[in-house]
Amino acid sequence: MFPWIGRRSSTTAPLKRGAAAERRALEYLRRQGLKPVDRNYRTRRGEIDLIMLDHTREGETLVFVEVRYRDGDRFGGALASIDHHKQRRIAAAAAAYLQAHPEHTEQPCRFDVIADEGGEIHWIADAFRP
Repeated sequence: MFPWIGRRSSTTAPLKRGAAAERRALEYLRRQGLKPVDRNYRTRRGEIDLIMLDHTREGETLVFVEVRYRDGDRFGGALASIDHHKQRRIAAAAAAYLQAHPEHTEQPCRFDVIADEGGEIHWIADAFRP
């Protein structure tokens, strides 16, 4: 009667690939010396995949990380998928995060991108500025 009942969602596989890409990105950034602060921070305004602390000689920087996964470079690949609209949503979510966590408001912040293209990771630090 209802053929769609009991079927698995066609979005299950992409969600699993995205979650796996986020785990790979987290481990990659940890190996680079960044410390995790939060993960999958969601607001009405948008979502931030990873929030990390980068300790440098200049001090601590709060890093908002967008993780993008693509099987290949069709349609421009993972980096091309972060358009101006997506950047605005990430920046709005970051502003909400800072408002909810005043202990970080005095720290410098940056927006990084991890592009996972078929298992090959590309890290673009300070990828965009809102």
